[in-house]
Amino acid sequence: MALVLSGVTSIQFGAALAATLFDELGPGGTSLLRLAFAAVILVAVVRPRLRGRSAHALWMAAAFGLALGAMNVFFYEGLDRVPLGIAVTIEFAGPLGVAVVMSRRRLDLVWAAMAAVGIVLLAAGGSGEGPGGLDPLGLAFCLAAAACWALYILVAQRAGRLFDGTDGVALAMVVAALVPVVPGVLQGGTHLLHPGLLALGAAVALLSSVIPYTLETEALRRLPAHVFGVLMSLEPAVAALAGLVILGQALGARDLVAMALVVAASIGVSRTAAAAPEA
Repeated sequence: MALVLSGVTSIQFGAALAATLFDELGPGGTSLLRLAFAAVILVAVVRPRLRGRSAHALWMAAAFGLALGAMNVFFYEGLDRVPLGIAVTIEFAGPLGVAVVMSRRRLDLVWAAMAAVGIVLLAAGGSGEGPGGLDPLGLAFCLAAAACWALYILVAQRAGRLFDGTDGVALAMVVAALVPVVPGVLQGGTHLLHPGLLALGAAVALLSSVIPYTLETEALRRLPAHVFGVLMSLEPAVAALAGLVILGQALGARDLVAMALVVAASIGVSRTAAAAPEA
């Protein structure tokens, strides 16, 4: 359990640290540094093998990377306009949607409806720049990130069957790093070469990609999948804490209630998934 909670804390505080770079690098430049450093570290550690791979396997790794890269770019663009806790909560619509669509249990429709209510509450009255709720463009980016997360899950499952160990992830990360190159260079410009910003970008890569992936992989070897899913469902709450501590983003009572609905729905989906073999 400590491994999962440490991974969740790492990735959300990494996201909060990333948001502090937006003024100098923009979301695109920050995404570029995160994914580029993560790719370099993973390739150096894993040393993925290309020789002998089928064209199908390489295409799957590329699709995996495109989904991962797009998810990160959209999420950072959303995070530039929406508080961290809310952005993560909305992004959770992706994995929740996949779980519900692939499920045959009617109870999961209840969890889906609960999550939908939470997201609608956030969109209608969340803490944002406008008086009526969230920044519309920020909301759109967060929903796009959610869709990419759903695609990422589906593609990762297929890619995982074609690669041993972490070879597929390392190759996918290289492709992912190419996605934000154009917006990253346009937004970050010469700031991308600043030593201090490069160091912070490397820290974001470690906190948001390398460390959580390592911890979560180890946790999956020790914990049942449904327990892992329940613990991962705490991400919106940890994100809200990281946003408050690092970014000073205080959320209102309505925001917290809406987030609680999404967290409860995610926990519910994870627990009912565990009960499926006994049904």
